[in-house]
Amino acid sequence: ELGEAICKAMGETCVWTPIAWDGIIPALNAKKIDAIFASMSITEKRMKVINFSNKYYNTPAAIVGPKDSKIDGSPESVKGKIVGVQVSTTHADYAKKHFADMAGEVKTYQAFDEHNNDLVAGRVDAVVGDSLAFADFLSKDAGKCCEIKGYLNDEAVFGKGVGVGMRKDDAELLAKFNAAIEKVRADGTYEKIAKKYFDFDIYGK
Repeated sequence: ELGEAICKAMGETCVWTPIAWDGIIPALNAKKIDAIFASMSITEKRMKVINFSNKYYNTPAAIVGPKDSKIDGSPESVKGKIVGVQVSTTHADYAKKHFADMAGEVKTYQAFDEHNNDLVAGRVDAVVGDSLAFADFLSKDAGKCCEIKGYLNDEAVFGKGVGVGMRKDDAELLAKFNAAIEKVRADGTYEKIAKKYFDFDIYGK
């Protein structure tokens, strides 16, 4: 919905193309798509290969586990545990950096729903991901077993928020996206959309 509003603010008609997460940057650079609007965090690592617009939201990462679990997000609390993450994400990078030495295993999954399903089934002890993405899972019957056990912070890993990814040489498109994001923020469109779904400031600090 926000993507459509930004496209409208740019005066463009956007075609939404589903692509597997671990192939999304290669698809961009191969010119199969022109921009990534898929909750991709702006990180130094990614900025070496693509450009990003200014952020369009910034929600914290979280670790989710069973309600009776003693896991709290500290490396010590996952000692000997199996922690699930989605492959090629900043959350996977965080788990490898902060949990790999203590956890029994950092297990990777192709899709976000897959590690959630294994959490419910008891095949992993905790999962790491975006708190916003977890909100939907935890609000449904399948997620009643679990809760956010802690929020995770590391700007070096997570970057400064979520932006639109573009090829390095698309300076004109980058300027258009930045102007459009600023426009929907200024004219109230952003706030109107956000209030339909969230009771907190999704844009972040």
